[in-house]
Amino acid sequence: MTRVLITAFEPYDRWKTNASWLALVQLTHQLPANPKIVTRLYPVDFAAVRQRLADDLQANYDYVIHLGQAPGTTRIHLESIALNIGGGSSQPADQFRPLVDDGPVAYRTALPLADWHHKLCRAGIPTQISYHAGTYLCNATLYLTHYFSERLGLKTKSAFVHVPLDLSQVIYEPQPHAALPSSVSAQALQLVLEELA
Repeated sequence: MTRVLITAFEPYDRWKTNASWLALVQLTHQLPANPKIVTRLYPVDFAAVRQRLADDLQANYDYVIHLGQAPGTTRIHLESIALNIGGGSSQPADQFRPLVDDGPVAYRTALPLADWHHKLCRAGIPTQISYHAGTYLCNATLYLTHYFSERLGLKTKSAFVHVPLDLSQVIYEPQPHAALPSSVSAQALQLVLEELA
């Protein structure tokens, strides 16, 4: 049976919840019989995520789907490229450093994002393919998954999906914020899993 690891992140900064975890919890209410799903909640910390990934990937999953929160959008973002660079939003760009000294400049997912995009759009789910997952932890998670999979000779293929804020996160915000119900984000993940099965 096909095995898929799906990860999400803990809350960070001012957000008391994380839309990626809300979507993953929603997904678990109606898990398909196939593929077999394993879920993980990762801390928002470079070193901890690196270690957790190194440990989790030893299981040699068929696929890994990482989820992250994307404030400011109403669309599901399918991230195509991971860059070998990392830094926080509070750091100037000249302080960003390579994630791996001996790694390539970038990895591109081998998964069919264009097919996923068309399938989600046909289902009425706002979706777009994004060039890369930024330069923070979401990007690092995708990059390191590719790096470890390559170095360890794993069969694992991976992708990163950014989901918008959930409505529950913005309802009491003083200013309007873009959002999408986590149930819709979970539906998008179900459609992706159908493809992986």
